Amino acid sequence: MFNSLDSKTSIFLLITLAAGLIVFTIFFFVLRKLGKSPKTMLPLNFAGKIRIPLALFMLALILRIFKTNDQLLSIIDEKLLSHSSTLLFILSITWALIVIIKAFKRHILTKYDMSASDNIHARKAYTQFNVLERVLIFLIVLFAVSIALMSFDSIRSIGVSMLTSAGIAGIIIGFAAQKALGTLMAGIQIAFTQPIRIDDVVVVEGEWGRIEEIYLTYVVVKIWDKRRLVLPTTYFIENPFQNWTRNSSDILGTVFIYTDYKVPFDSLREELTRILKSTDLWDGEVNVLQVTNVTNGTIESRALMSAKDSPTAWDLRVLVREKLVVFIQKNYPDSLPRTRVEMQAEGKSDSSITQKNDPGISDLLKKED
Repeated sequence: MFNSLDSKTSIFLLITLAAGLIVFTIFFFVLRKLGKSPKTMLPLNFAGKIRIPLALFMLALILRIFKTNDQLLSIIDEKLLSHSSTLLFILSITWALIVIIKAFKRHILTKYDMSASDNIHARKAYTQFNVLERVLIFLIVLFAVSIALMSFDSIRSIGVSMLTSAGIAGIIIGFAAQKALGTLMAGIQIAFTQPIRIDDVVVVEGEWGRIEEIYLTYVVVKIWDKRRLVLPTTYFIENPFQNWTRNSSDILGTVFIYTDYKVPFDSLREELTRILKSTDLWDGEVNVLQVTNVTNGTIESRALMSAKDSPTAWDLRVLVREKLVVFIQKNYPDSLPRTRVEMQAEGKSDSSITQKNDPGISDLLKKED
């Protein structure tokens, strides 16, 4: 259909396309140079990610320029050019905004080190920016889709005709979407109040794990055995849960030992100190052994120790528990838990027999009888 165009219109087309290509090349070259400069916040691959949105924007601009040529309008419908240009503008600007938001987030998060031992500020920043990024992208896409749909005359007319029943429809939609909106608002609330952060150590539903991802509607918890527990964001607003790294990464570990009444507590305390000083898992701050409970058969002793973070505390607890048990077995075997049985024989004086957990107890009882 372009065979009917005269030479002036053809030259106009070529110049417009060439100018658009030149402008696109210049912008792309400048963005790539800025991305390589350490003084700017643009990442190295920013030019590559913004290339398609920039091309779509230039194409939309070219279509707008085409509308100024009367001969082209005699061949191509003006409404088609205008509508296509509008949709391309919306798509390119939306795409570019999303790329810019992601680049800004990455630039900010490079200042925080998640691998640090005390990374509470890094986890706070990662949580806020990840959730806010998803909120902004959701709003931008929703706004762009709304504008794009309103650019169609038929949809606009349908919207106007439905405006009279908007009150009733709004009430129905509000009730239907109440739970979804509540979940969405919970995600936004988590971003600001931060009851949980990315990489927090939590205990939820009886499972120990770390917060791996926080989305607008759900949270992914990485369980210690590499399973994933997926919970709605409302769970962390409406239900109690344990957060072991809410204020700091360091944590206290506990080990409970159950022994007989004969156990020497001073020796246990000295052994606990020796064990802690011999390992790098201990941070050197807390070292306590206390008797926390007694029953008619055993004594409960609690060893309290500190570590730089929860995984280290777990390894330290396992080590201390094993070493203390071995220490009691080798040095104080009589202090292991016992079961005492008192028997009174007819015609004889009362006697007490201490029953140990071994297969020869029946023989001892027979001899006593």
